[in-house]
Amino acid sequence: MIDSIIFDLDGTLWDSTDAAAVIWKEVVAKYPEVTDIITADKLKALYGLPLEEIAIKLLVSVSRETAVEIMQESTKRQCPYLEKVGGILFSGLEETLKELKKKYRLFIVSNCEEGYIQCFLKAHQLQDYFEDFEYPGRTGVLKADNIRFIIERNNLHNPVYVGDTSGDAAAAKEAGISFVFARYGFGQVQEYDYVIDSIEELLEL
Repeated sequence: MIDSIIFDLDGTLWDSTDAAAVIWKEVVAKYPEVTDIITADKLKALYGLPLEEIAIKLLVSVSRETAVEIMQESTKRQCPYLEKVGGILFSGLEETLKELKKKYRLFIVSNCEEGYIQCFLKAHQLQDYFEDFEYPGRTGVLKADNIRFIIERNNLHNPVYVGDTSGDAAAAKEAGISFVFARYGFGQVQEYDYVIDSIEELLEL
């Protein structure tokens, strides 16, 4: 019997791409050699990848080193901005978390930098719903290992992972747990154990 739910963040719990695009554009403006156009839709298509991969695929007009440098400054400036303005929560999120919390332990694992999950929780006052979270900005490892850290640290017996990309599905498989595909999110997934078209459908599962 499922005892816990581990969530991805971007494309699963919220959409922060509009706010993130604002910061990326401001940083990119300092680099005249960048000819790439930054949009929320471009970010949305890349979210879920490791941060360096996002930078390299987003900024193809410059070197890897410059792309990573821009990413590092953007992510550093992004968290305070997001904490202030917030992102777009998927419809029914808090009500669903409130109901799920009555039966399951809730966690977050996301491929993000230091402070990103924290700014999501603070911006929308959702701290009380989640017991723990993990991310590569703190551990230096990617999603599958961070899922394992959450499982081991919190003594979880039968968790599921909810995410919206093929990378999420692969990480859940590597970590040895079932995967729930959030089809309303940013990505496309071919193999999954369960599928939902809204966050509220977790209550039916």
